[in-house]
Amino acid sequence: MATVLDSIIEGVREDLSARKADTPLTEITARAAATAPALDAYSALKGGREDASGVRIISEVKRSSPSKGELADIPDPTELAQAYEQGGASVISVLTERRRFRGSLADLAAVRAAVDIPVLRKDFMVEEYQFHEARAYGADLVLLIVAALDDAQLRDFLALTHDLGMNALVEAHTEEEIERAVAAEAKIVGVNVRNLKTLDVDVAHYEAMARHLPAEAVRIAESGVDGPGVVADYARQGADAVLVGEALVKDGEPAEALRRFRAASLTR
Repeated sequence: MATVLDSIIEGVREDLSARKADTPLTEITARAAATAPALDAYSALKGGREDASGVRIISEVKRSSPSKGELADIPDPTELAQAYEQGGASVISVLTERRRFRGSLADLAAVRAAVDIPVLRKDFMVEEYQFHEARAYGADLVLLIVAALDDAQLRDFLALTHDLGMNALVEAHTEEEIERAVAAEAKIVGVNVRNLKTLDVDVAHYEAMARHLPAEAVRIAESGVDGPGVVADYARQGADAVLVGEALVKDGEPAEALRRFRAASLTR
């Protein structure tokens, strides 16, 4: 029986085929090679637990989601991204999946040009082409979803990411997926408390999985943030950084919301 994740990836592959027809791999790799070097997302996220100003925040440019539908219009992603930077975001995540999240590579390029902090291309990475594409459009960090990849793909894509000068946020949901991420030598490991196969969210899931995360990795808590209290809980449970989407795009003052989230993490 097909899962939500399977359905999303099917659409990703269809859209990818169209882009590859328009822009061959040779062209996109040349564009990637000509792009300015990636920023160091690993250093931007490392050490959040010891930071006197609070955990790091990965702030998301996110118009829609499969679980919640329309979240925010976001006519100008650069304006939102600049507000995030002003509010103290360490990394900005940009959704580039079109069908379920209403994202685009144009959003990625626009945000990259507008801010001076690392930018994450958040998409469902299933083919080599997408990594060169990410770099060509200015990504410093890409998302690798363990549930969407076999072990060989995970290792190969992680190596390709590093070869292109980027970092990867390797996302897991279960203990077994964390073990696979560690075996692939992931440096940045996220626990998504949303099950991508069912879209169910359980914020307590991070604490259950946190003890399996390697101490040497940058540890990211993803999803489920509806206010400062959740950020504080994630910080208390050892997260170096927290990825926040819906709570920020729906807030009328995203920069101030970010400051509240980081301040809350100091109360852990």
